[in-house]
Amino acid sequence: MQRVCFLLKVRPDRIEEYRERHQAVWPDMLGALREAGWRNYSLFLREDGLLVGYLETADFEAARAAMARTGVNTRWQEEMAPYFEDGRPDEGLLSLDEIFHLD
Repeated sequence: MQRVCFLLKVRPDRIEEYRERHQAVWPDMLGALREAGWRNYSLFLREDGLLVGYLETADFEAARAAMARTGVNTRWQEEMAPYFEDGRPDEGLLSLDEIFHLD
């Protein structure tokens, strides 16, 4: 299983609205993530808008590609883009290299 951590930056003036949107993620979006192989997926948000994402998957590039092929992902990303400093989050995420893991 591949562990993936990534960073994004939420616009400071949109942080509260972004939090609210994630209290009601569309059921078809959740289903698409599961079907694409996203597991143990979490988002963490700092007060200044730094967003840290974590997930586990067999193959991150394949999981991203599977999501890119879905209509629900296209709609979600278009709606989320205004919340981020660098546009669509699925295109602007910065992956971090894992350098240590304690099981």
